Amino acid sequence: MGYDFHRQRPVGTFIVDFICQELELVIEVDGSSHNDRLDYDRDREAWLQSRGLTVIRFLEREVMDNIQGVVDAIVSWIIENRRSV
Repeated sequence: MGYDFHRQRPVGTFIVDFICQELELVIEVDGSSHNDRLDYDRDREAWLQSRGLTVIRFLEREVMDNIQGVVDAIVSWIIENRRSV
């Protein structure tokens, strides 16, 4: 769709999995390392949102088992939320 997504980029003191600055969209892929970090992830997401970013989360298993479904969900978000240029 012509948007640039960058992997493992710093945003403030955090590193996000993927970010598209033009869409102000962060994609996070949560693996087992997130199981014991629910409060941290919630606070981090709130901080990102307070900076005008939208955060979409996918489970690592979802990405591994259904990458097309993940791509479709991201494309749907872009279609519904992209800003007019």
